[in-house]
Amino acid sequence: MEKGAFSAADLAADHAMASLAGTVRFLLEMTPVNADDIRARFLAHPEVDPVFEYRTLDVDPDVLDAQVAALPLDAVTDTTLAALLRNRQREMKLRVEMLRARNTSEFLQLSIAQYGPVLPALVETADDLLSRLPHGQLERDSVGAEEFLAAARAEIAHYRSIDPDAELHAEIREDVSGVLVEGSTLLISHNAAVAGARVNALLQHEVGTHLVTHVNGLAQPIHMLGAGLAHYDETQEGLAVLAEIACGGLTASRLRQLAARVVAVHALVGGASFVETHRLLTGHGLPAGSAYSVAMRVYRAGGFTKDAIYLRGLLALLDHVARGGALDLLFLGKFSLEDLPLVQELAERELLAPARIMPRYLSDAESADRLREAARADDLVSLVNA
Repeated sequence: MEKGAFSAADLAADHAMASLAGTVRFLLEMTPVNADDIRARFLAHPEVDPVFEYRTLDVDPDVLDAQVAALPLDAVTDTTLAALLRNRQREMKLRVEMLRARNTSEFLQLSIAQYGPVLPALVETADDLLSRLPHGQLERDSVGAEEFLAAARAEIAHYRSIDPDAELHAEIREDVSGVLVEGSTLLISHNAAVAGARVNALLQHEVGTHLVTHVNGLAQPIHMLGAGLAHYDETQEGLAVLAEIACGGLTASRLRQLAARVVAVHALVGGASFVETHRLLTGHGLPAGSAYSVAMRVYRAGGFTKDAIYLRGLLALLDHVARGGALDLLFLGKFSLEDLPLVQELAERELLAPARIMPRYLSDAESADRLREAARADDLVSLVNA
C-alpha cells in the first residue's frame, strides 16, 4: 500500500473546505431563540402549536453556495481523500439548501435527504422501548447551568492536563436550548437543568465524544476530520450514546427520550402537527415538559429529522462492536461508520496522526466490560444503568 504524505494541493483543498465549514454554525441556525421562553405558555395551553423564532443567518446562503462550488477539489490527487471531500461537498450543498429553506415547507424533505428516512424497523424498536421501559419516576435532584458549567470545565481541565494546547471551551448562552456542542465549544442554556445522575454521562457524551473528536480531527493533516466528513452526525451521536453506556449513565428516562425522538420524527414525517405529536408523546408516558422538548427539537426549522439518528447510530455501533469492530479509529475525528474503511486505509498508509486525547472513560476497566456486555446484549432495555 502506498505511503507518504498528501500533496500541497490535497491539503490546500482540505483546509479550504474545513475553513469554510467552520464559518457555519449549523445547529445554532436551526435552534429557536425563544424555545425556552414559550415553553410555559405552551404547557399551559397545549392545544395551539407554538411559533418559533430564529436568529438572523450568519451567512448568506447564495454566497456560501458559491464558495462551496468554488472549492478546489479538482486539484486533489489522492483518490481516497478526493472521495471523502467530494461526498462532503455534496452534503455542504444540501446544508446550504437547508439554510435557505429554514422554517419553510421545503425544509422537511431536505432534512430527510440529509439524515435519511426513518425505516419501519427503527420505529418498531422505538415503540417497543417506550412500551417496556419504566416511566413516571422524576429525577429529584438536578444541576443548574452554573453547576453543570463548573463540571464541564473540570472535565475540560482533565484533557488540558494531557494536552495543554487542546482547544476546548464551555459557556452559558441565553440563545440556546439544552446543551450542545458547536465547534470547539460546549454551549449550555442558561435555563439548563440536568438530572444529577446524568451529569457524568452527559459530560462523556458532549465533552468526551464531540469535543474530543473535534480536537483530534483538527490535529490531523486532513482538517475536515475536525469539521466533520459527510454524514458524520449519526456515528458521532451513536458513539456519544455508547459513551453513556460505557460510564454506566444510561438511564431508563434517557433511553425513553431517544426512542421518543424516533417516534416524534415518524409522526412529523407522517403529517402530524406539533400538538398531535406532543399528545402522542405524553400518551407514551413522557411528562408534558419532556414531550415539549422532544417535539420542539423535531419541529424546529420546519422539521429537523436529525433526532432519529441517535438511536439508529447506537444500534449501528453496537452491531459494529458485536462483529469485532474496534472503536479506536473513530476518535481520530468526525466521520461516518461507512467511511471507516477509507479512514483506516489512510491510517495504514501513515497519513494520519495519533489521537491527541482519548475519552476519559476508555481508561476505566469497568467501561470496557460494559461495552462488551452491551455488544452481546440482544435487548436494549438491558443496557439501562449497565
